[in-house]
Amino acid sequence: MEKKTKAPAAKPAKKSTGINPMIVIPILMVIAFAIYYVILGSGSNFEDPETKHDPKNALGIIYSGGIIVPFLITFMLVVLTFSLERFITLGKAGGSGDLDGFVKKVRNLLDQNNIADAMKECEKQKGTVGNVTKTALEKYAQLQTDNALNKEQKLAALQKEIEEATSLELPMLEKNLTILSTLASVSTLVALLGTVLGMIKSFFALGSGGGSPDAAALAKGIAEALINTGLGIGTSAIAIMVYNYFTSSIDTLTYKIDEIGMSLQQNFAAHN
Repeated sequence: MEKKTKAPAAKPAKKSTGINPMIVIPILMVIAFAIYYVILGSGSNFEDPETKHDPKNALGIIYSGGIIVPFLITFMLVVLTFSLERFITLGKAGGSGDLDGFVKKVRNLLDQNNIADAMKECEKQKGTVGNVTKTALEKYAQLQTDNALNKEQKLAALQKEIEEATSLELPMLEKNLTILSTLASVSTLVALLGTVLGMIKSFFALGSGGGSPDAAALAKGIAEALINTGLGIGTSAIAIMVYNYFTSSIDTLTYKIDEIGMSLQQNFAAHN
């Protein structure tokens, strides 16, 4: 009876670390509404605690921005929370020590065809670049003793291994960045909605009173519009800055991976 050959097991997908937005965002929304009604809407922030029409400090002024404000606070909390989460995650992905020094050391070891010491350096690095490099080095060592493939096939297999290892690491690095990029534009649009509502109230104030506009209502409508505009622009600005910072950090890591990958292929071609 002919024995069936066992197919090689597929590589398990790397678990994507990070907080779950489906759980975190609703919690942050509840916190934002609590901040709006309990803290900002506290009677101590107003000259008239019952009606809350006359704020006496900054908290009361922000509360006067209207119902759009808690949504904008939610966006701000989401941006801050996921920015902190990505900062921690990408910090771990960067590994320990100087990344440029690690790349240079591994390249020097590859030039000496010293695979064992190069693997040890990857274990010390403990980051994304080190993980991908170690996986590629293991494939490198395996292909050195493989007599079934010719040189071109080995180089193709090595390149494929590097690409697969990189594709397993990238989802962990890029997780939740879409939320930041989305809020960079959505927060401005929602703030614009609050601005429009405030201006509508202002125009109603202008048209009321039979030719003598209600100055208090007019000022309140304009203030509401400006409060929403300020919160939305501030949230959008922070989201854009942190998104660009994180994408730049990821690009740096992928560039280092490409740099080591190219060195691996060149050294394999030279020594095998």
